[in-house]
Amino acid sequence: MSDFMEFGQEFDERVVEIARVAKVVKGGRRFSFRVTVVTGDNRGNVGVGTGKANSVPDAMRKASERSRKDMRKVSLFGTTIPHEVTGRVGGAMVLLKPASPGTGVIAGGGVRAVLEAAGISDILTKSLRSNNLLNVVYATMDALEQLKSPQDVAAMRGKTLKDVTPFWERRKNG
Repeated sequence: MSDFMEFGQEFDERVVEIARVAKVVKGGRRFSFRVTVVTGDNRGNVGVGTGKANSVPDAMRKASERSRKDMRKVSLFGTTIPHEVTGRVGGAMVLLKPASPGTGVIAGGGVRAVLEAAGISDILTKSLRSNNLLNVVYATMDALEQLKSPQDVAAMRGKTLKDVTPFWERRKNG
């Protein structure tokens, strides 16, 4: 059981995709449903899960359980992300750029669901190459996992936080 699955904790669950998929067997096609769910706590934790079953409710339950188990901590910088990052999965590529407060979430379907569930409210995004929704969602997760906080970067380089923070942020903070 994950540390994020504390009793009574409310999660923001979003169904990203419900697809009917087929398996070809000797007698023809056998159909089932694949559901993709994004779960987040709106405070920097987000997970993606996929479930497959013969009925939509069962697939949804499986996807929800898997997304809760898969939750990961995302490095946030206020209401945006600390730096620009690109995530890649299969043929899908997602570019995430930090935005100033008040910008909002400039993103399409799957990318928007992941970012809003993570609690990011100001960000610019671009989905490149593949339109495969499943790969776009996982590419967004890949990008979010690559984020490093300014504190982590400073510690990794053996410098102070002031040395790694860009000029405009230092000016804004004092």
